[in-house]
Amino acid sequence: MKKIINDPNNVVRESLEGMALAHPDLIQYHADPTFLVRADGPVQNKVAVISGGGSGHEPLHGGFVGHGMLAAACPGAMFTSPTPDQVLAAAKAAHGGAGVLHIVKNYTGDVLNFETAAELAAAEDIEVRSVVVDDDVAVQDSSFTAGRRGVGGTVLMEKIVGAAAERGDDLDTVTSLAEKVNSQVRSMGVALRPCTVPHSGEPSFELGEDEMEMGIGIHGEPGREKVALAPADDIVATLLTAILEDLPFEEGDQTLLFVNGMGGTPLIELYLAYNSARKFLADKGIEASRSLVGNYITSLEMQGMSITLLRLDDELTELWDAPVHTASLRWGL
Repeated sequence: MKKIINDPNNVVRESLEGMALAHPDLIQYHADPTFLVRADGPVQNKVAVISGGGSGHEPLHGGFVGHGMLAAACPGAMFTSPTPDQVLAAAKAAHGGAGVLHIVKNYTGDVLNFETAAELAAAEDIEVRSVVVDDDVAVQDSSFTAGRRGVGGTVLMEKIVGAAAERGDDLDTVTSLAEKVNSQVRSMGVALRPCTVPHSGEPSFELGEDEMEMGIGIHGEPGREKVALAPADDIVATLLTAILEDLPFEEGDQTLLFVNGMGGTPLIELYLAYNSARKFLADKGIEASRSLVGNYITSLEMQGMSITLLRLDDELTELWDAPVHTASLRWGL
């Protein structure tokens, strides 16, 4: 294992301290319990959108705390859910009097701990709603979930719902909007090489030089199947065929096409894959009217990518285009 670390047990803490030092105008770091909150928060009379999950997926979620996106983020240990006391502390720090929306990826530990935190917040007169993201079409159940996993669609939901909260929408409206995004977004991923969790020091799975794992999650968990390595056009076609068939997407749809790196794939390959995806969608009569390409929901240094497709309407497009200023997404300001 070769990594830029000091002690495997201190990776998350030292990384969060560094993030806060690098972006003092955007985020505040609280160490006990651990959470990140907007530097200018709490914003009064605005719904606080909060998310979180195990660390190792950076910039998700801490990189998306700021204007037009998250009010707070709760990072757990590496690939481990945040605890209820973390989530409750984040809610209390971010609550501006208009309620809290939890955006929760569908992993069993995340769902249970956010539910417990919501009950604790209710006992302190903080109104909390929750929406569970389950956009991964690769598997119906995994070793980490009951039902589909929450993956790339989480990033798009956090941006769109965060924009709605920023403009002053109430808790019912932002909750309904989050459910709408979840109903219209689908994702699937592929890995060419596994990641290595620092405290284990071992690769999360085995792959031969001529193999790839099709349909992976974001923790190195198995996907649909192990298959032979193929050209980019063929990989993209496999991912998008599964995505298009699932919703299903239709000719004439306007979409947001998100090509996400898993942490170890260079941008030249992600843009190459994006080019393949645009051609594939164009052949189906589907327009990618909005785009996002880069490393936004990773799995440490895993080599591979995921593709996410969100069906857009005028409302979702307007909210996607709305100004955002976080450590990892910024436009319009």
